[in-house]
Amino acid sequence: MDINGIGAFVSGGASGLGEATTRALVQRGARVAIADVNDDKANALAAELGDSAIAVHCDVTSEDDTQAAVTAAVEAFGELRLAVGCAGVGWAEKTVSKRGAHQLLPFETVIRVNLIGMFNVLRLTAAAMNDNEPREDGERGAIVMTASVAAFDGQIGQISYSASKAGIAGMTLPAARDLSSRGIRVCTIAPGLFDTPLLAALPEGARLALGAGVPFPQRLGFPAEYAQLAVSIAENRMLNGETIRLDGALRMPPK
Repeated sequence: MDINGIGAFVSGGASGLGEATTRALVQRGARVAIADVNDDKANALAAELGDSAIAVHCDVTSEDDTQAAVTAAVEAFGELRLAVGCAGVGWAEKTVSKRGAHQLLPFETVIRVNLIGMFNVLRLTAAAMNDNEPREDGERGAIVMTASVAAFDGQIGQISYSASKAGIAGMTLPAARDLSSRGIRVCTIAPGLFDTPLLAALPEGARLALGAGVPFPQRLGFPAEYAQLAVSIAENRMLNGETIRLDGALRMPPK
């Protein structure tokens, strides 16, 4: 896929990995719908990026919200060729602790935002791409989802987060197979430890210690490195149905 001139949709596009992806796509000539539940951040980023970006409100857990955001993007750009799903939340709690059994509501919330929300973005952007005229190799579009190494190396207290991210990894190949006849590719990135707003809240010493545990390079990943891979997936038509770890060879310990 040639990124230049395409319409793209990035959920969670106003901060962290999503913001980096939005910026990378705009730098390569794409027009991007910054789909985010935080309207202030999305509007500020769109204003900074100018005519190449629009802000669209999007709570990925809401079918109506997500459909409206996708429709707004198609109306603004004429079509969508790429979607990148970056919206997500985390929660730390053991299955059983001194307080008793894991609360059900936080587990449901993480699954709803991370897994169901990602499926919402996947299915609705794919439906929009289905209307595109096919290009080289019959391609109509590409979708990049975001899992985590926690899908494979879930730590103590990560049961809800790991379940949600494992679900995304598990959707990848079936989605790619489902959409193959439509000319739409699907891949997933499973990041390791990245320097996102979530980790920015930690003390500097703690952040450095986390980065030192990565085999190489011994640091936290940069959001721009996630964005680089998302762009590469979009550009390489043979990448399809794959979940790619982006983690510096990190394998997470139990805790």
